[in-house]
Amino acid sequence: MSQRCMSQPRMPQRQSATFIGFISIFLWGTLALLTKLTGGLIPPFQLMAMCFGLAFLLMLIRWWKQGVSGLRYLRQPPLAWLLGVGGYFGYHLCYFLAMGLAPAVEVSLLAYLWPLMIVLLAALLPGESLHRYHIVGALLALVGCWLLIGKGSTGFQWDYITGYILALACAVIWSTYSVASRLVKQVTTDAVGWFCAFTALLALVCHGYWETTVWPQNTWQWLGVIGLGLGPVGIAFFTWDFGIKHGNIQLLGVLAYAAPLISTVLLVAAGQAEASWSLALACLAIVGGSLIAGRANRIGSRTAVNKVARVEG
Repeated sequence: MSQRCMSQPRMPQRQSATFIGFISIFLWGTLALLTKLTGGLIPPFQLMAMCFGLAFLLMLIRWWKQGVSGLRYLRQPPLAWLLGVGGYFGYHLCYFLAMGLAPAVEVSLLAYLWPLMIVLLAALLPGESLHRYHIVGALLALVGCWLLIGKGSTGFQWDYITGYILALACAVIWSTYSVASRLVKQVTTDAVGWFCAFTALLALVCHGYWETTVWPQNTWQWLGVIGLGLGPVGIAFFTWDFGIKHGNIQLLGVLAYAAPLISTVLLVAAGQAEASWSLALACLAIVGGSLIAGRANRIGSRTAVNKVARVEG
């Protein structure tokens, strides 16, 4: 009886956390549209510093409304700091450097291996396992993702090998951060506010060293920056932290391939891109892959219930 009481509430909580994690994926899908609003003229590290600074401000407002001091969340295990700041800053540093050393399409193709890596690496976590449906679903969704962002690719060339390695580093960094965060699941999401603050400071240092400051020139550009700081860079990192720590991390890995799909659909709706057969095929592949991966989740749920029934019997 005690085992049933303990196991039943956990599944709705896991599903709820997975849904919260998916909010991040939807918000990352708005990244391209909001970036277009900024005009594309703001240097990347400056934009990164502004957006992560806004994310920290968002958490400051939360602490103020709760009537608590955010300083209490500064004291976290070294591993949590390494994963948080290393994941946020390390990913973006490698991505921006890769973009400057290799064609953007190929960089995006390699960097977007991180969802597949999450699915594979998550199997190493305690209590997790790798089902064939996870692998098939992730690979199918990856094909859909590459259909979306692979247009215009000229193929991989040895001349850009440094950029390719940095792009692969992006995938390794983000997948490692996402999976290893489960090892510090006791760290509250409020601590992410400080991770964002230190990431903003590091980005500001890089901006001062490499870039010339360019401020937004009109209201639309400011709205784009604010939208990025509140959505894809703000709330998205908070909800992702909660989702990967408490939700179905392998399913989230497969669902992450919906981000470029959402991005393309929003651009089409805004008149910034055209609908195409490749978009339709990518949609089928990504949705199909997600459904296949979700089947692994349902099989796991039934197995857990059967185990409980056998124990009680």
